Amino acid sequence: MVRPITGHYTRVTWLALPAVLFLAAPALAQSGALALPLSGRTAGVGSAGATQTALPGATSSVNTVSPTVLVQGPVSGSRTGTRALSGPLGFRDAVQRGLDYNLGSVSVAQLVQQARSQRTIARSALLPTLSGDLSVALQQLNLAAQGFDFGDAIEGFTIPRVVTFHNVDIRARVSQTLFDRTSLNNYRSTRESARAMELSAADARDLVVLAVGGTYLQVQAARARLDATATQVDTAEALLKQTRERQAVGLLAKVDVDRAEIQALTQRQRLTALRSDLVKLKINLVRMIGLGASDQYELADVVPFVPAPELALDEAMRRAAEGRADLKAADAQLRAAELALAAARAEHLPTVGVSADYGTIGSSPSTSERTYGVVGRVRVPIWDGGRTTGRIAQAETVVAQRRAERDDLAGQIEAEVRKAALDLEAATNQVELTRRNADVTREVLDLTRQRFEAGVGENVEVVQAQEAVATAAYDYINSVFAHNLGKLNLARAMGQAADRYAEVLTLPAAGGNP
Repeated sequence: MVRPITGHYTRVTWLALPAVLFLAAPALAQSGALALPLSGRTAGVGSAGATQTALPGATSSVNTVSPTVLVQGPVSGSRTGTRALSGPLGFRDAVQRGLDYNLGSVSVAQLVQQARSQRTIARSALLPTLSGDLSVALQQLNLAAQGFDFGDAIEGFTIPRVVTFHNVDIRARVSQTLFDRTSLNNYRSTRESARAMELSAADARDLVVLAVGGTYLQVQAARARLDATATQVDTAEALLKQTRERQAVGLLAKVDVDRAEIQALTQRQRLTALRSDLVKLKINLVRMIGLGASDQYELADVVPFVPAPELALDEAMRRAAEGRADLKAADAQLRAAELALAAARAEHLPTVGVSADYGTIGSSPSTSERTYGVVGRVRVPIWDGGRTTGRIAQAETVVAQRRAERDDLAGQIEAEVRKAALDLEAATNQVELTRRNADVTREVLDLTRQRFEAGVGENVEVVQAQEAVATAAYDYINSVFAHNLGKLNLARAMGQAADRYAEVLTLPAAGGNP
């Protein structure tokens, strides 16, 4: 066994062995600037949004907008939750389950932990390193093989050709960086990156609230459409029965019966399609909140129509600029890139460090003597073959990219606020229009049925009036859904969805009745 060079200390009070101590001092090793990814945008969260599209012109509907909830990527799924669902699902419970179990929240939480770990690693380069070791060495040397041949230099005394050494070394080692601008800026950069990920986690909460809350509202609208269609089926069946009775006594032709039957069949088909749509939406909802893919539950809350408070567009823009966590995260990502660039440029600067060791060494623990060593080191870079220049150029591209991403995000947020405000304004106008239209169409249906029963009207008028009632009911349900979704979407656009969704939607108090 070859004995390390440190094992040959004997009664030494000061040794300067730079090569040896450098190998044992990680803090003094050459450091390099961090290589950040080109883009600072968070991956693995997915997207959630709400939008309105104009209905085609060839429609009997008075509603001109169609709201849609768009959920893509991890935010549309979840990990298995530990809390079972008992009873109806409330809006608050759905949102809280989404924040706890939604895959978008879980994924970004892991990214936060990873960023914090990188920050800890970078900080370690600035802190002392302390280690201890125990070595026991036994070494046998052939002096003749090393060129020593004493022969009979001393009469009566023979120097052995083979000698044996053995010693025990117990030692503590410490090293500390005194000046390393690259490592310092690396730490600052990772600290900003960790801060950016924490802000991204806050933004992910807003996305989850919009995804879960919007889908909850969508399920509520689907349930209301199904109930309205069931009512229309009952009305169509009653009209069909009445028509058959009048045709049996010769008051109506067979074509009137066929027309009424077609209307009843149409309503039944709608009921079947809407029931399937409701089941699928309910499955989508529980998939986001950590429950099994089942529709065996009911909604506990009915989110009402409550007019949104007046909010000027300039005020909404100001709140978005101050409240959007993703914009703050982009600022932090930009600062991280700038500090990484500073770290790369600092590689041209000298580094200063110190290392020391203290212990005992001897042929046995009982015969050991105390020894120590202290080394100070200054490293001055002269030429590294262009490595530092390449790192600087690489860091400059990252800064440019992240500055462009930050500017793009600011423009995107402004667009989101403006679009959300326009959608909410359109939906607000639609609610009053569709409500009045629903009242008028019901009145027309009642009057038309009275005329038909009195024998002064045809059933084609009743069928048309009934279809108008169905369309008006769907319009009102759709406009209320669009209005509530618009309020939630505007809150997300301003960065307030996670904190103020209950206030924005005017939900009943927790534990209260809807």
